[in-house]
Amino acid sequence: MNKVKDTAIFAKEIRLDILRMVNLGSSAHVGSAFSCTDILACLYNTFLKIDPANPEDPERDIFILSKGHAGAAVYATLANFGFFSKEILDNHYKDNSDLSGHVSHKNIPGVEFSTGSLGHGLPVAVGVALGMKKKSSNRKVCVLLSDGECDEGSVWEGAMFAAHHELTNLLCVIDYNKIQSLDTVENTLKLEPFAAKWTAFGWNVIEVNGHDHGELIQVLQSIRTAKRPTCLIAHTTKGKGVSFMENSVLWHYRTPVDEEFENAIQELESE
Repeated sequence: MNKVKDTAIFAKEIRLDILRMVNLGSSAHVGSAFSCTDILACLYNTFLKIDPANPEDPERDIFILSKGHAGAAVYATLANFGFFSKEILDNHYKDNSDLSGHVSHKNIPGVEFSTGSLGHGLPVAVGVALGMKKKSSNRKVCVLLSDGECDEGSVWEGAMFAAHHELTNLLCVIDYNKIQSLDTVENTLKLEPFAAKWTAFGWNVIEVNGHDHGELIQVLQSIRTAKRPTCLIAHTTKGKGVSFMENSVLWHYRTPVDEEFENAIQELESE
């Protein structure tokens, strides 16, 4: 595992790169990318056993971004972790670029699976984890879901399958920012009692502040020896890091430009 730097500095650099990427590419989903940034910084810096110098290492852990619309967050994470040059980020969402709006594994070292249509990441992760178990491998599989995609039946089918097959090598992290595309999760389709649902499906369930690095790291270190698949429900804030984006439905699709972009940069740089 390659520890690059302090996780707070890592997260700050990821957010700044996300902001520049969506501005240059006139893309969207900055709020969704910001809400999972701290999770990614802690996963890559303290949990996942991966080596940017050897991205195809047969003994590496596997990370899958199921909430594919937050692809900018993963691209920025990988670039800051050393998988490829940060200069490539300037091509995000542009014609003929490999850095598509929804995360793609095509020609991008460190991306294991292309996603976009929600609800697919967990079932794929379950299959990978099952394959590893059958080979008696010590590798781990981590999948990051959005809360809104837990409306999909495929998520719960995968959850049931994972518990039945006792996939202790599987970690499912849910970015629970409580806002989906056009409204709040509460108004769209209620998930609560959320933790109780995952517990009822046979998972080891832990709730955590998804922006508290100390709490995240402590929990991540504790679950490597879990006796059941683990669901980490990370309570987060949509648009975290920029005050006028936080907890706003508007920033699911809106692109920061001009004064909004400059103000956002100033806020992030002043942290």
